[in-house]
Amino acid sequence: MSVRDELTTYEENTWCPGCGNFGIFTAFKSAVKELEKFGVKRSHVLITAGIGCHGKIFDYLNLSGFYSLHGRAVATAQGMKLGNPDLYVIAFVGDGDAMGEGLEHLLFAAKRNADITVIMHNNGVYGLTTGQFTPVSPRGFKGPSTPFGSVEEPLNPIKLMLDAGATFVARGYSAKIKELTNIFVEAILHKGFSFIDVLQPCVSFNDTYELYNKNTYFVDSVAKSKEEAIEISNIGDKFPLGIFYKEIKPVHHELLLEGKNLFRESPSKDVRLQKIRELLKI
Repeated sequence: MSVRDELTTYEENTWCPGCGNFGIFTAFKSAVKELEKFGVKRSHVLITAGIGCHGKIFDYLNLSGFYSLHGRAVATAQGMKLGNPDLYVIAFVGDGDAMGEGLEHLLFAAKRNADITVIMHNNGVYGLTTGQFTPVSPRGFKGPSTPFGSVEEPLNPIKLMLDAGATFVARGYSAKIKELTNIFVEAILHKGFSFIDVLQPCVSFNDTYELYNKNTYFVDSVAKSKEEAIEISNIGDKFPLGIFYKEIKPVHHELLLEGKNLFRESPSKDVRLQKIRELLKI
């Protein structure tokens, strides 16, 4: 499947037919176009990604960015934002990528209210390596590493991010593209750390389309408190969608840099080259 437009690169798309990543890809491209109506220049949208099926989105999106390592996309995104606070920085992460290897980076980015957006492709499985369970897989999940079923309780990404201090927390579903687009737009415009848990079926190793089609619904409004948002996220076998919580708090780069922009205030290329020549005495 391929949707050719100005935001799609020439790279061959290798996602499985029907993969939930296509919905995220389509919604994000629509969000970039919507953001331009709010004055967000496409050239100011910067992306990064971890390693996994989700990370391929970096190859398919015709936007500037920096490819990260497994579990390190959130740390990379924070560095991008500190380098140039004028940019809108988005990190694409997988559930194993961010809830496993990269969990510490995710928690601290939320704690310090880094002004970045994290989009988590949550398929509940390590799809690229053929289906091992992840920290959010349900108890009893069977895969190559748990043939008799996982005995662990899954993490609740929404509760985890709210407890860590995230100032914008939402959940979307890759098959609800219009609603997911709107969530992306609001998250990227939010000043502060925004986290979107996107339910994304893996048709090869964890096909959850039927489960989500029957058991997802949208919340009526944003919760008035974190406690209320956590309560909503804990509803039994149902999967509420939408924006759970948002608040305005001081953001990390403004507290740290006190209004400086390291990119704009850096010396010109000629000056930097001259300093290198002086150091090397050439």
